Amino acid sequence: MNDVICAISTPLGKGAISIVRMSGKGCLSIAEKVFSGKSLLYSDIVPRMLYLGYFDLQDGTKEHCFMVYFKAPKTYTGEDIVEFQVHGGTILTQKILSVLTRFGARMAQPGEFSKRAFENGKISLDEAENIIAEINAESESELRASLSLSDGKLKDKIKALQDKITESIAQIEATLDYPEEDFEKSAKDKIFNDIFDIKNEIDNFILDAQSARFISKGINVAIVGSPNVGKSSLLNALVGQERAIVADIEGTTRDVLNESVSFKGIKINFVDTAGIRNSSDKVEKIGIEKSKQSLNSADVILWVLDGSRNLSIEDKEIEKLLKGYKNVLVIINKSDKVRKCEKMPNEIVISALKEQNIEKIKEKIYQMVINEDIDYNKTLIINERQIEILQECKSVIKQLQLARDDSMDIIAMLIKKLWNNLGKITGECENEQIIDLIFSKFCLGK
Repeated sequence: MNDVICAISTPLGKGAISIVRMSGKGCLSIAEKVFSGKSLLYSDIVPRMLYLGYFDLQDGTKEHCFMVYFKAPKTYTGEDIVEFQVHGGTILTQKILSVLTRFGARMAQPGEFSKRAFENGKISLDEAENIIAEINAESESELRASLSLSDGKLKDKIKALQDKITESIAQIEATLDYPEEDFEKSAKDKIFNDIFDIKNEIDNFILDAQSARFISKGINVAIVGSPNVGKSSLLNALVGQERAIVADIEGTTRDVLNESVSFKGIKINFVDTAGIRNSSDKVEKIGIEKSKQSLNSADVILWVLDGSRNLSIEDKEIEKLLKGYKNVLVIINKSDKVRKCEKMPNEIVISALKEQNIEKIKEKIYQMVINEDIDYNKTLIINERQIEILQECKSVIKQLQLARDDSMDIIAMLIKKLWNNLGKITGECENEQIIDLIFSKFCLGK
């Protein structure tokens, strides 16, 4: 890989500093043609030293900026890297990129710096995905889960499982190479004991991933109730801003409205729904149908009642509708008025208008879903692709268990498939590597 790639490494737009980065063999030669400084001799350049100088914009003007050189292989990509730290600005950075491409660099593809880091063995595939997750994290918990795996913890655990599988493959190769030796039964016993241990490890990964799925997706909460009980006022109080229209007119909310808020590092996704009632209005009827559909995807349902009135016909219909759902929290609104509503199980009395007991609702939602504190020291896999691969591995293990009495050739095929599937998580799924590991661990005296 000899071509030099370049890109802006900081967000586009105005700012104090922008960084333009090059990577690849020859990037220092390009830098020498465009950047100069009093104390800079390219023949004696010191890696990781910050040099102050001028970037020639090739139009008679120069940008006063810094340059730093990182020497391969001790760099992020494993290649030579040059970075220019320039004044922030869209036009300026685009001009610098234009100059670099004129002198031989090319624009990097999205993610190409990290791709080169992976190809040069600087990061594994799961570490690359964790970098993306860190950047895209929308809650403290999501960031913490990504950071907990950024040091290669997952890669090391997957590698340990692959090593155990490699020993099984070596056992099989021994029985195939020496069929006259009577140790196929003992080899199978050892193989399937190891497979059982691997299954338990994968089960634990998946179990932890299921309990921690709220880290990446958040807790989905549907706010339901009959018209004019204060659902929109409650949403506004929960998110701390005026997001839903509040009016005395029934049927104001005609579609679902989604808003999120962070609580104890977990994102809570609130869905304000149309008031459920019998209506002849076509648009409102569509909104009511969406309200009912939102119940199926909710982790918690907030059933809002007007505490200043007795249960209406619509309230009683909603009560029947909610009987098949778990995690229903009854919110008795309008505590600032005289209560007429009957006592309800699992209720919280609030005033959405005066924002009373709003934090209590969030705390209760958290307790209903997150049964215990999340242990970030565990290997918490929240990446959907990785979880799907682990499910595939479980499927292969099930096939292996059914094939216990089959020939060693069939068992070997399934075990190699398991090795490769696990390798999809880290990027280590080359068949040649299995062969190398077998010969290094199990020479058989040849």
